[in-house]
Amino acid sequence: MSALPQSASALPSSVSAATVRGWLNDGAEIALLDVREAGQFGEGHPFFAIPAAYSRLEWDVPRLVPRRSTRTVMLDAGDGVAARAAQRLAALGYAQLHVLEGGAPAWAAAGYTLFQGVNLPSKTFGELVEHAFGTPHVSAAELQRRQQAGEPLVLLDGRTLEEHRKMTIPGATPVPNGELARHWSALAPDPATPIVVHCAGRTRSIIGAQILRSLGVPNPVLALENGTQGWALSGLALEHGSPRRPPALHPAQPADQARAARVAADAGAARLTAAQAQAWIDDPDRTTYVLDVRTADEYAAGTLAGARHAPGGQLLQATDQTIGVRRSRVLLLDDDGVRAPVVAAWLARLGYETATVEGGIHAALTLPGTEWAHPPSAPVQVDRQDLPGWWSSQATPPLLLDVQPSLAYRRQHAQGARWSVRPRVAADLRAAAPGTRPPLLILAADAASAAAAASEILPGAVASVQWALAADWAAAGLPVQSSPGQPSDADAIDYLFFVHDRHDGNLDAARRYLAWETGLIAQCAPDELAGFRLPAGPSPGT
Repeated sequence: MSALPQSASALPSSVSAATVRGWLNDGAEIALLDVREAGQFGEGHPFFAIPAAYSRLEWDVPRLVPRRSTRTVMLDAGDGVAARAAQRLAALGYAQLHVLEGGAPAWAAAGYTLFQGVNLPSKTFGELVEHAFGTPHVSAAELQRRQQAGEPLVLLDGRTLEEHRKMTIPGATPVPNGELARHWSALAPDPATPIVVHCAGRTRSIIGAQILRSLGVPNPVLALENGTQGWALSGLALEHGSPRRPPALHPAQPADQARAARVAADAGAARLTAAQAQAWIDDPDRTTYVLDVRTADEYAAGTLAGARHAPGGQLLQATDQTIGVRRSRVLLLDDDGVRAPVVAAWLARLGYETATVEGGIHAALTLPGTEWAHPPSAPVQVDRQDLPGWWSSQATPPLLLDVQPSLAYRRQHAQGARWSVRPRVAADLRAAAPGTRPPLLILAADAASAAAAASEILPGAVASVQWALAADWAAAGLPVQSSPGQPSDADAIDYLFFVHDRHDGNLDAARRYLAWETGLIAQCAPDELAGFRLPAGPSPGT
């Protein structure tokens, strides 16, 4: 148990907000990592900040920032968490580490905007796409009228299957945006049949519709205005628990491959030989992500060794959850010559140096491993069947520290357990057991969460440390309780109410969210919009 790695003795440099703003615009690679928890990040962060919560630091940063010599800046709430994060990353071999002096509050004090929400670049891009291409849309009322009248149309849900099952527009077929190029012709063979793409709000509706329009689809293509939220705000009932699945893949057609290649070329996404792609991968001064954009089932069945999975639609929707380095390179792979070029085109328009590679997942490429990334290990686990005996055998009442998600803790937790989150573990232990050294049981949703919490415990703070699954406590018949108001909303820093409440029937939250989306462009400074590569005004199709 150690609050910080013993090998990380060098302090990171402290840099001002003005310096970081300059670095973001100097043309070189940079990773701006916001190490606050999800709720804090979502309530206000710099436009180009990447979510890298301290709770999952050692698991997430190696995939977000795979090149250890990348210039990396961390920001926090001005509470010292970024410096702790920097020391942990130094122990993993990161060499160019900096901390934003004063954290997010200093960014705002310098006159720079802190943006609410998540996936800011992708969301803003969606709004810009609608302006640039004049993406047509249909209202919820008009879509319902067409459905009730029995007019021909193909309604597609461009989100993930999980989101589709939670709630969708009645009758929609789930086809994630990254799969549209493979499925549209089979789903809408009659060129007179309109195609409507929807999501939960705006971005994926717009991008999905524009993906099809850029391909030159002969059908009329429309985005559902404001997605499922607009549908609910119109007083219409959503469908929950849809059993429908994406259609089976049909063989890629030469016409589809030709359309995809044209779209990629028009957007400036290159097609590289294996040798050219390997030169990107081997360049020690640049970061290159190699991503398989196919479905999860296809990826699991086989891919290029070392390639990461990034379904194409979600990659465009939440780029900052996969690509942590600004001005890095991205190689996209498929096995059909259709999906990767289409996603590459739109990723290039997002501002990334993007390419596909001849042969896709079968290309003769050698990728580096991530063996150097060593996250902390969990302490000894107490299994479900052993929990009652463990509890009754303790000579000293043990301290129960629950680090499962805050809203799960509210619903149910071990009686007497204290909720905590990794950046607060050391302080919470001092407050819970002042002057004593009790045995500690960490209750967590998984081993990684338990390991992260245990790594924060100072030597000598407790007599012993073990962990158990939070769900096993109740399953073992041990006493539980609920606390609907605890932790308070202010303390539940791991949860972003702003985003999630809109999906739980809160229509006011949906209105606020849609107003936020449509207002993003106006909040941005010129340098925050400069990287996008879009035409100046509406144009037909491409």
